[in-house]
Amino acid sequence: MIQSFNQNDRRVLKFPAVHPCEGISPETLLSSLITLSSSICNYQSKFFATQRRNARETIREIGILRMFFEEIQDRGLALSYSIVLCFSELHITFQKIQFLFEDCTREGARLWMLMKSEFVTTQFRVLIREVATALDVMPLNLIDVGGEVKELVELVAKQASKAKFELDPDDEQGARLVLSILNQFEKGIEPEFQAIKQVLDYLGIKRWSVCNNEVKFLEEQIGFQCSDSDEKEVPFLGSLMGFMNYCRAVAFEELDYRNANQMVNSETISCLNPEDFRCPISLELMIDPVTVSTGQTYDRCSIQKWLKAGNMLCPKTGKRLTNTELIPNISLQKLIQRFCNDKGISLAKSRSQNHDITRTIAPASPVAAEAMRFLSKFLARKLVFGTVEQKNKAAYEIRLLAKSNIFNRSCLTEACTIPSLLNLLSLNNMSTQENAISALLKLSKHTIGKTEIIENRGLRQILEVLKKGPSLEARQIAAATLFYLSSVKEYRKLIGEAPDAIPGLVELIKEGTSCGKKNAVVAIFALLLSPENGKRVLEAGTVPLLIDILASSDKAELVTDTLAVLASLAENAEGAVAILQTSSLPLITKTLRCSTSKAGKEYCISTLLSLCTNGGVEAVAVLARDPSLMASLYANLTDGNSHSSKKARSLMKILHNFHGTSTSELMASAVPHERSVHVW
Repeated sequence: MIQSFNQNDRRVLKFPAVHPCEGISPETLLSSLITLSSSICNYQSKFFATQRRNARETIREIGILRMFFEEIQDRGLALSYSIVLCFSELHITFQKIQFLFEDCTREGARLWMLMKSEFVTTQFRVLIREVATALDVMPLNLIDVGGEVKELVELVAKQASKAKFELDPDDEQGARLVLSILNQFEKGIEPEFQAIKQVLDYLGIKRWSVCNNEVKFLEEQIGFQCSDSDEKEVPFLGSLMGFMNYCRAVAFEELDYRNANQMVNSETISCLNPEDFRCPISLELMIDPVTVSTGQTYDRCSIQKWLKAGNMLCPKTGKRLTNTELIPNISLQKLIQRFCNDKGISLAKSRSQNHDITRTIAPASPVAAEAMRFLSKFLARKLVFGTVEQKNKAAYEIRLLAKSNIFNRSCLTEACTIPSLLNLLSLNNMSTQENAISALLKLSKHTIGKTEIIENRGLRQILEVLKKGPSLEARQIAAATLFYLSSVKEYRKLIGEAPDAIPGLVELIKEGTSCGKKNAVVAIFALLLSPENGKRVLEAGTVPLLIDILASSDKAELVTDTLAVLASLAENAEGAVAILQTSSLPLITKTLRCSTSKAGKEYCISTLLSLCTNGGVEAVAVLARDPSLMASLYANLTDGNSHSSKKARSLMKILHNFHGTSTSELMASAVPHERSVHVW
């Protein structure tokens, strides 16, 4: 009778009430009204950080009306059409009141409700007036209930029409204090701790996890507004989020670990990270990435417009360009193409898509910027001068702050947090080491962060965690960090030359969880972008382990990443021989048939084509005997992209030529006095 809304599906302070259908029976309507009334009255036991007086008065009035509805139900009274109409209007209003109560008590929404207190107060006033209107037109004399109940309903009608639902002076004072703190941040003044504590105490935010819920809620609201292309409140939301981030780190000494550990999932990566594929100028996925003299990469059309406008400074670094030469970045272009194929993204269509992470390049507001700068300095001090517990918490805060915010990464890097985080890797404390390596992973996504890690000799410490980390979690995060460091050509070579790097990744493939295997595989994939690392990967015994993954794993993304590495290795003769020695051709053709990933199919075809080219006629002969292969290749001609289709056609041509050659030889063998030479 009434549509059920999940609280997570409904936007805050939106009240999608549903009108009861016309044919509803009075009994059903009355029963639903009692249920709604009871639900509203149950909020009496819940915590209201704001709107306490208005909520209390509303619950009192709804409670009296519930008694009225229950007496009608108990007496089995017949309801006239006019009364049913009034009850229908009350039903709609009660739904809205319930939504309003949900928002006032919503987890994480305390600060937002405080700052919206005037609007919320108005909603209380409007809804109670709607109740008064429905009661005013209700023909109460037609309902045979007890005189005492009837008097109470009449009293509610009078009080509802005259009630002064006003802004609570305490709420008003609390909101003003928050605005004062935001104003201080904007002016570059760090607010007094006592003022911050006063706000937190008023809202009942007494634990780290409760404060973190506030951050998560505000971040969610920013995401909603950006996805709706209605960003007028984003700067203010960003300011409040910056304030709450600051409070979470500064005001709370202890982490609620039971809850906190649920907030950060295992660090998994893919070979493909879309953050690295966007042009710093246009923020779009790059179609034709080119590198300029400073080593930065841009989309060709964007940097050409920049240069044509007379700009001779690198847009990202601000350094003067020594020349205007644009060098194609073929490796990056291949990665972008693979990402688009795997995700089913058209590069042309991607231009119009919403950018999640890219909107965080710049701070949401001046308040958010200054709050983050103060916070970065605070955390940097804790990493140096704090106790072991304080250092651990600081590392965890950095882990959260840098997770999906580019500006935060920039501030934290500039505050010199990386050297201190590297030092934490040597502590014999599993939690601290995991938080430190995870924070470094997030900061390694930033250009300066990569440089800071390498220049502070962090590679050795990261490799030590990869090899001897106290937990698989720490080891797999170390592998992910190597992946991001490997996005820089010079660092790929440096990592590959380190004796423990590739063997450490191979050990993680052997021993790790699916998450650990995936991180190790994609790190190896990144290292293979430097050809000299191919031999090292083969010598470490990687190929048999990759084939084992193909044979046993049910994780589609892991299988696709594994195929990417095999395709890369098969491009040279040594790699092709190593793959063929595992007798894996039937397994690869089976994967081609069964895979649902477009990228996975392309890597299968690419691997098979390279094996035929570099592995000799024996490989072709094995594939030629597989009757299902040609059907899979034909299917790819229609379902795959142009690049994949081109490879499929090339492989089909090789197989056709082989069949033609074999037929000719068989015919020749039937002619007397001539010899034939068989190729298998």
